[in-house]
Amino acid sequence: MKKKLNFPLGMLLLTIAFIIGGNIDESYAQKTKKERVRLTVDYVKIMNGEIYFDIKAGARVDNQNVEVSNIELLLTNEFGDEERELGKVVTNMMGKARLKLDGLSALQPDSTNTYTVVVSFKGNDQFRKGSKTVTFKDAQIEAKLIEKDSVNYITAVLRDTESGEPIADQALNVQVQRLFRPLKLGKAFNNTDDEGAIEVAIDDDLPGVDGNLTLEVVLKESDDYGTVKALVEAPIGVPIVDESTFDQRTMWSPRKKTPLFLLIFPNLITFGMWGFIIYFIVNLFKIYKS
Repeated sequence: MKKKLNFPLGMLLLTIAFIIGGNIDESYAQKTKKERVRLTVDYVKIMNGEIYFDIKAGARVDNQNVEVSNIELLLTNEFGDEERELGKVVTNMMGKARLKLDGLSALQPDSTNTYTVVVSFKGNDQFRKGSKTVTFKDAQIEAKLIEKDSVNYITAVLRDTESGEPIADQALNVQVQRLFRPLKLGKAFNNTDDEGAIEVAIDDDLPGVDGNLTLEVVLKESDDYGTVKALVEAPIGVPIVDESTFDQRTMWSPRKKTPLFLLIFPNLITFGMWGFIIYFIVNLFKIYKS
């Protein structure tokens, strides 16, 4: 009888131990689960200027998109069966990083004149490894300022650098540089024609410092060519009247620019009060001695 009673009890204990062990393993697995880092990479070329890669790292944590900061990313150039290290960058608090190139000659294209760059993260205690591959060809924008019938225009031609052929039916943004966000000109989409060209009129009432405007012609985030930007300096703006009082002595100026009357009169009153106090003390000593 005792053996028959112990058999169900033993099975019950084994079942409880299995459930508890499974819960512990599941809890441990949840604690050690790592999220995959998601990378976005933008190739940017400024004509006669910088060439760089803008990188952003993020992850999906607890059903929320978060920036991944302070991680090291490796950039390599792949061509054929070879690869070349371009450099390493570390993401900032916003999960962003930028790697500048000395020039496009730092990259090696493949047989189709296509550049391949891989951004990779090897993983750490919090996130799993991840990578992002970006491919692009080299393009150039030739932009200039012209005048027709007393109206200023900016013209631009988009070409493939290797073949020299114009690139048709590509949207180019024409905009004016501003402090926070550029001011767009022309239509929402200025598509290039069969000659790869566009022509956009410029308003004659655009303000600029000393009448100078910096115009931008941008091929933005093209699947084939990345982002290409051409800058044109144009002295056709309306001069801005500087109403700043920074160098003047005003109530809201820095300490070094305090108004003179605030320096003179309070000090005269202070010295006068101290002079009266000293005169009063001296007379008290004279009275005491006499």
